[in-house]
Amino acid sequence: MKIHIVTIGKPKLAYAAAGWEEYLGRLQRLHTVRVTHLADKYADGTAKIREATAGTFVVVLEITGTDLDSEALALFLTARELDARGLSFVIGGPNGLPQEIRDGADYRWSLSRLTLPHDLAMVVTLEALFRASSIKAGLPYHR
Repeated sequence: MKIHIVTIGKPKLAYAAAGWEEYLGRLQRLHTVRVTHLADKYADGTAKIREATAGTFVVVLEITGTDLDSEALALFLTARELDARGLSFVIGGPNGLPQEIRDGADYRWSLSRLTLPHDLAMVVTLEALFRASSIKAGLPYHR
C-alpha cells in the first residue's frame, strides 16, 4: 500500500525526532511510505496541503474524528488497500488544520480525545500505523 504522511512542520524535540525515525523505518518495511513536511508557514493555508494529497484518500487527524483501536485501524487499512488509491494522513500544526481541509477530507481520525503535543502526535500516528500494519500482516508486534 502507498501511504503518504503529510505534516505541518517536522518533529523538533529530540525524543520525537528519534521516535519518528524509528517508526518511519518500521512502517517502510511494510508499505511504500512517502513523507511531506510542509513548512510552518503553510499551517493555515489549504493550497499546499491539497497539492500534497491530490488523488489520494485523505485522512486528517482531528480530535473530534473517529476513535479506532489497533484492530479497527488494521481493518480500515485493509479496506483502503482495496480502493487501489494512495492513502494520505494529514497532521496539522500546533493549531490543527484549516476547517476547509478538515471538511474536505475523506475521513477524520482521532488518536485520542486528549490534546497531544504536535511532536508527540506525529510519533503516535506512525506507531499506530505500524501496529495496525503489523496486525494486518500477522506479525507479533501488536501484542
